[in-house]
Amino acid sequence: MKAISYAQYGGPEVLEYGEVREPRVGPDSVLVKVRAAAVNPVDWKCRDGHLDAILQPVFPVVPGWDVSGVVVQPGPAVTEFAVGDEVIGYVREDVLSRGTFAEYVAAPVRTLARKPRNLSYEAAAGLPLTGLTAYQVLVKALRVKRGETVLVHAAAGGVGSVAVQLGRHLGARVLGTASEGNHDYVRGLGGEPLTYGEGLAERVRGLAPEGVDAVFDTVGGETLKISANLLAPGGRLVSIADGDVVDYGGQYCFVRPDAEDLLRLTELAEQGVVTVHVSETFPLERAADAHRRNQEGRTRGKIVVTVDWEERGA
Repeated sequence: MKAISYAQYGGPEVLEYGEVREPRVGPDSVLVKVRAAAVNPVDWKCRDGHLDAILQPVFPVVPGWDVSGVVVQPGPAVTEFAVGDEVIGYVREDVLSRGTFAEYVAAPVRTLARKPRNLSYEAAAGLPLTGLTAYQVLVKALRVKRGETVLVHAAAGGVGSVAVQLGRHLGARVLGTASEGNHDYVRGLGGEPLTYGEGLAERVRGLAPEGVDAVFDTVGGETLKISANLLAPGGRLVSIADGDVVDYGGQYCFVRPDAEDLLRLTELAEQGVVTVHVSETFPLERAADAHRRNQEGRTRGKIVVTVDWEERGA
C-alpha cells in the first residue's frame, strides 16, 4: 500500500511517500480504508524524536494517530464493527509504528467509534485526538460544572476550539486566548476571546476579577505560570503541554484512546454541540507540507491529509 513513513528522526524532509507493507489485522483490530487523517502537533514531535523516552519507534514509522474511514476487514474477535462501517479513531499504540498516514491502518477496536453521520470524512478525522483531549480534560480531570468560569489557552486551535464548545455545553463561561485575528472565530464557538501575550493576567482579571475556576493549559512555560496565579480559591489547573504543572498544584494529562469517550463525542457532533473546522487539506503524498504548516503554529482548527480513492480507481 502507499503510505508516508520515516526511517529516522528528523524534520519534514525525512517523510517519504511510497510503498510499505500492508498491516496485519489482529484478533481485536479492524483494517480501516483511510479516507482522511488529521495532523496534530504530536505527529511532528514524534517525528523529531521528542517522545522517544515514552514511545519506542519501530522504523520505518508511519505517522499519524487520527483517522476516519471505512472498515474493510474485522479481526476474528471483533463484534463491534462490520465491513462497510464508517469509523473514526485515535489510533495510538504504545510504540511508534503503524500510523494513519496511509491507505490502510489496522486499528484496535478500543481506539474506534462510529463516524458522526453529519460530518465529512475530513472534519471527522479532526475530531478524535482533539475531542478526546478536550473531553478528558474538561469532564474527567477538571470536572467543570455549570456556572463556573474556565480559561482555555490557544482557543482557536484544534484542541482549544473543541474545548470552548464543550465548556459551553457543560454550562461554563469560557474565556479563550487567541490572536486578534481569531477573536471572531472564538466568539462564534461561544467563548470570550482574550489576546495572549504581555498583559494577559490583567485582561483575565478584567473579565474575572475573583479569578477563574479552572484553567486548561495547552501552551506551558510562562503561560502556565501566569495561569496558576489566575485561579480562584479552590481552582483547578490542568496542562497537556508542560509537566511542571504539578509544581503549581495542577495535573498533567496525556490523552488516551477510549472508545466510550469517542462515541460520546460522535453523539455530541451529531447533536450539533461540537463542530470541527478544517482549515486546509493536503493529499497523502504532500503530508510533509501538512507537517510544515502545522509546525507554524497558527492553524485555526485542523489540517487534514486525505486519500483520494477515486483517483486510485478504488
